[in-house]
Amino acid sequence: MIDLPRRSVRDVRERLADVVDEACHDRPTVITRRGRPVAALVPIDTLRRYLELEEREINRIIDERMSGHLQNEDESGEAGGRTPAGAVPLETVLRETVSRAE
Repeated sequence: MIDLPRRSVRDVRERLADVVDEACHDRPTVITRRGRPVAALVPIDTLRRYLELEEREINRIIDERMSGHLQNEDESGEAGGRTPAGAVPLETVLRETVSRAE
């Protein structure tokens, strides 16, 4: 991981305008509490890119896991409440995705 500048919560409180200015100039700051990283102040464009990439990855995983679902539907277009062979239930995909982020 890239070595980013660190500031304590107390320091950020006292110098918030400076830390925000740094973020506006594409210089993120890690915020620490009792010496442990707890948050980061990043440029808004960086956050937006991250969220977009995260959403794309979640959609890719869902598409990958649910492939085969349509192939196994019955003639009425219903899957009959069953998980098709080879497919993974959406709940499982979401649970795995959330656990990756933790």
